Amino acid sequence: MLRLSGLYLPLDHPPEAIAPAICARLGVAPADLRGYTLYRRGNDARRRNAVQLVYTFDVDLANEADVLARFAGDKDVRPTPDMTYRPPVTAPAGWSGTRPVVIGAGPCGLFAGLILAQMGFRPIIVDRGKAVRERTKDTWGLWRRGVLDPDSNVQFGEGGAGTFSDGKLYCRVKDPRFLGRKVLEEFVAAGAPDDILWEAHPHIGTFRLVSMVEAMRAQIESLGGEYRWQTRVDDLELERTGDGQQRLRGLHLHDGGFLEAEHVVLAVGHSARPTFEMLHARGVHIEAKPFSIGVRIEHPQSWIDRARFGACAGHPDLGAAAYSLSHHCANGRTVYSFCMCPGGRVVAATSEEGRVVTNGMSQYSRAEFNANSGLVVAIDPARDYPGGPLAGIVFQRHWESLAYVAGGSSYHAPGQRVGDFLAGRASTALGAVTPSYKPGVTPTDLASCLPDYAIAAIREALPVFGRQIARYDDPDAVMTGVETRTSSPIRITRGADFQSLNSAGLYPAGEGAGYAGGILSAAIDGIKVAEAVAARIVAG
Repeated sequence: MLRLSGLYLPLDHPPEAIAPAICARLGVAPADLRGYTLYRRGNDARRRNAVQLVYTFDVDLANEADVLARFAGDKDVRPTPDMTYRPPVTAPAGWSGTRPVVIGAGPCGLFAGLILAQMGFRPIIVDRGKAVRERTKDTWGLWRRGVLDPDSNVQFGEGGAGTFSDGKLYCRVKDPRFLGRKVLEEFVAAGAPDDILWEAHPHIGTFRLVSMVEAMRAQIESLGGEYRWQTRVDDLELERTGDGQQRLRGLHLHDGGFLEAEHVVLAVGHSARPTFEMLHARGVHIEAKPFSIGVRIEHPQSWIDRARFGACAGHPDLGAAAYSLSHHCANGRTVYSFCMCPGGRVVAATSEEGRVVTNGMSQYSRAEFNANSGLVVAIDPARDYPGGPLAGIVFQRHWESLAYVAGGSSYHAPGQRVGDFLAGRASTALGAVTPSYKPGVTPTDLASCLPDYAIAAIREALPVFGRQIARYDDPDAVMTGVETRTSSPIRITRGADFQSLNSAGLYPAGEGAGYAGGILSAAIDGIKVAEAVAARIVAG
C-alpha cells in the first residue's frame, strides 16, 4: 500500500470521481488500481466561493514499487506506514505486585489506566469527582440553578474537563509512533463516529463523550482495573532517599484511608489547585509556567460560516466553520483565539466557590446558534506573576473572584458588547447577539475583571480580526469573562523516565502537569506515561 496525500477535488464531486483522480495523480491505468481507503479529508477554503476538499488515501496498486520509484522524494506519495499500536511490555504471567495507581479520570488518566489494564497491570483509578452521568447532573446544577459542587463540576469527575468541551481530537504533538491513531481507534471502539478516523479536524462533542467514557471504563474494569469515585488524595507518603531525593510509598486519602502505591500516574488536570499546593508543600519539584487570560467571544455561527466559506456556507461536507486567529500587539502581548467551538455555547467552568470561569462546549452536530472562542492574551511568570511556583494560581483566583463580583455574585458571568468594549464604556444592555452562558450574563465593563494590559491588547486585536473575518468586531458581538483555565499554571517537572525530578514513583502526566493541551495530547501523554510505569514495574 502507498499513501497519497494532497489530492484536491471540487466540493460537490461525485464519489465516482475519486478513482480517476487517483489514477491521474499517480499516472497509472485504471486496471492497476486495486482499491483505496480514505485516511484523511480536509478542506481548502482559501478561495471562499470555490472551496475544495483535500484527501489523503491509502492506495493498493498492482505496480506499487514502480510508482514509488517514480515519485521518490515526493512527500505526497510514500509507503503507507504501519500504525498498529504495540505495547512495549506486558505484565509477567501471574504478576501480583503492588498495583499502579492513576490519580484523575480525565483523558490522560483514562488512557493511562486503559493501557496499563491492556498490559495486564490492573490499575486503580481514583478521582475526587463522580462517574460521568452523576457528574453531568451536578454540572447542570450550576448551569441551571447556580449551585456549585466543588468536587463534581466541569473540571472534576470522570472524563475530565474535556467532557464538557467541543471534543476536539487534533493537536500539534509530534507523533512518530502514531499514538494519536491508537487514541482515535479506542474512541471508535467505544462508540465514537467513524469519521474521527479520517476528518482532518475531528471532534466528538459532549453527549457522545459521556457514553464513550463509560464504555472505556467498562473495558478497564473487565481487565481487572478498579475505579474509586469521590476519593480525594490529600497527601503523599514519601521516604527520603538522600541528595534531596524522595520515593513515593503511598497515598493518604481524604477519608483517613491509606493506599499503598509505588507507581502513581498524576493526571489531575489543570484545575487541581489543592493538589498542586500539597505537592509543593511536600517538596515535589514544581515550576510556574505560562498560560493565557481573556474572555469568550460569541457571534452567530452564520456570520462565521459566510466569512469563511462564502457561497459554499451551509454545505453538508463543510459543517460549521471554525477559525484560528492571532495578533502581536504594540504592548508586546499576543492575542489569539483559543478552543474555538463552532455551533456551541459558553459554559460556566468554575471549580471553586465565589469565582466565575468561562469555557466553550459543542455537541457533535455543532448545530447551536452561536460560535464562540476564547479570546485570550498570553502571559508569563517572569512578567506577570513572579511570586514563585504557585503564583499563577493566586493570579487566576484574583481575576476569577473579580469576575464573580462583576457578574453579580451569583455565578452569572460579566458580559459586554464589543462596541461598548472598544469605546471603553460599560454595557447596560446586550444587543442582537444573545449570549449562551448559563446561569446568566450581567452587562458590565470587563475592564473591572481583567488586567489593563489584557484589555488594551484585546482592544487592539479586535479590529484586526474584523478585517480577517467579516463582522468579528461587530458592535453587537458579545464577550463574557473570564477565561483563565487555558492551561495549567504550573509544570510538575519530570525526567526522561517520566518520573518526577526529585520524587521517584510519581509520574506527572497530562495537562495538569504541564505536558499536554487538549484531549488528544493529554491521551497521548497518558499512553507514554503508562508505558514508562509498566517498564519500571517489569524492570523491578
